[in-house]
Amino acid sequence: MRHSNGIRRAALATTAVTAVAAAVAGIVPGTAMAASTTTSAPPPACPASALQVSAWQAVHRPVGTGTGAAVVQFTNVSRKTCVLKGHPTVAGAANGSPAHNTPLKVTPIGRAATVTVRPHGKAWVKLTFVQVQGEADGYCVSGKAPVTYPTMVIGLPHSGKHQVALNDGVWAECDNKVTVTPVSAVKPS
Repeated sequence: MRHSNGIRRAALATTAVTAVAAAVAGIVPGTAMAASTTTSAPPPACPASALQVSAWQAVHRPVGTGTGAAVVQFTNVSRKTCVLKGHPTVAGAANGSPAHNTPLKVTPIGRAATVTVRPHGKAWVKLTFVQVQGEADGYCVSGKAPVTYPTMVIGLPHSGKHQVALNDGVWAECDNKVTVTPVSAVKPS
């Protein structure tokens, strides 16, 4: 009997210690104790106001005399971390409102992943156009006339539309078609 009393006392002591630990942890008696998990909500999508957008001609682009390909950079100018995800929409625009634009037919390539952008952090997309050929006014292989735009309107899912000029020329393309990469944390060339 002495041996079983010792086991009983040890079990009671263990139960008492567990009850005290549960009370300190804020667990109500009679509820199951689970492993502690801390989950924080993911950062929200970057609002349009948090993004500064710039663009330049890509180093690697199709042969021709037009823009060919461009890199668009999104810089988080807010004080909060946010996320970007998805493929952009693209529309040619004059210097007026982003609402007055000509949407281009977008062909997305690559798989979209969420990109976390800390304050002052950057994310990128690459746009590849049907290239203008020849000199002077140029021509399109399709026979259509080339088009130039002073600015493009680049839209990102849940992050607004952004009107942006190239820092090194005008946007020149054929056939109103563009191939786009998803937002990336890696700067394309």
